[in-house]
Amino acid sequence: MDDSPRFVFASDSLKGTLSSADAARLLEEAARRHFPGCACVTVPMADGGDGTAAALVAACGGELRRARVCDPLGRPVDAAYAMLPGGHAVIEMAAASGLPLLAPAEKNPLLTSTYGTGELVRAALDAGALDVTLAIGGSATNDGGMGCARALGARFLDASGRELAGRGADLARVASVDLTGLDVRLARTELCLMCDVDNPLLGASGASAVYGPQKGATPEMVAELDAGMASYARVLAATFGRDLAGVPGAGAAGGLGAGAMAFLGARAQSGIARVLELTNFSALLEGADLCVTGEGHADAQTARGKVVTGVAAACEAADVPCAAVVGGMGADAPRSVPGVAAWVPTAIDAMPLDEALARAEELYSLAAERLFSLLELGARLG
Repeated sequence: MDDSPRFVFASDSLKGTLSSADAARLLEEAARRHFPGCACVTVPMADGGDGTAAALVAACGGELRRARVCDPLGRPVDAAYAMLPGGHAVIEMAAASGLPLLAPAEKNPLLTSTYGTGELVRAALDAGALDVTLAIGGSATNDGGMGCARALGARFLDASGRELAGRGADLARVASVDLTGLDVRLARTELCLMCDVDNPLLGASGASAVYGPQKGATPEMVAELDAGMASYARVLAATFGRDLAGVPGAGAAGGLGAGAMAFLGARAQSGIARVLELTNFSALLEGADLCVTGEGHADAQTARGKVVTGVAAACEAADVPCAAVVGGMGADAPRSVPGVAAWVPTAIDAMPLDEALARAEELYSLAAERLFSLLELGARLG
């Protein structure tokens, strides 16, 4: 490491405590204390979950725009989406169709719809989006993407030719689909699903069985939804000439994965891979001496498409050392992640979780200080 090293800070937020920007600020403060002439590059990171749109605006420029759309029960709600330079739109479906928009007593996937998510896609197209990235975590729905497709012009008809509202309860009633009104702009727009689950549409590991209970489904509702989804899948196969039921990720977001693949022509991609692509992360690593990434808690899920894993893999490919500063490490945390040279937990003593959360900034600052003091020591020894 020379006298003027270049550091790249690419951490996820530490949920409930520090944002990506907060983490980068604390890292930069520590870095400049030990390497006064260093260059620091900040790239806010996310993996497709809550805050992805805002993180990408911070990393790439552009702006958050707002649209008046329907919530999962059809009530009006203001939802934000990101419009990045170059016509890239990033939509978090949870902003329009997410569980946080419902009171506990309102959770019922038979009654909810992704219509508002489709309205956000339409708003992005109206704003001139050339491609749309859809982050599909946190849904309150199990409608197979019918609501989203309806907002974009598709019509779902029962055996009598009557149009259906496109909620979970309508899955079994769909006899045919009318695509004549589907927004023609979809055919010339690239759509990407940020999807880190591989659940199929049906069965014990499908949309209804795995995620339905989180959305308020009773065992009886799960059985009804899964049977309805099987019928709906047959209609999709007949309409598009493609059986999507067993495609990995088709069951994501209550079947929105399958619906987006069918109606929007969407391709699935891991959330962090898409973020790295949109931020042109590989170019930012050029000439870097170290990258620091991190997340709130390292556990068994860390190795499955999370920010640390994606950033570390990119660093390994670029031959840039990578360290991970994390809020804590579970007993099930991976012993090693390809590309991560060092793990730096922020906690310095045994303490209750609520105390650790309350002291998050202090503890992160101390962890950053430990990291860069060791780097300075290594540089002197070298």
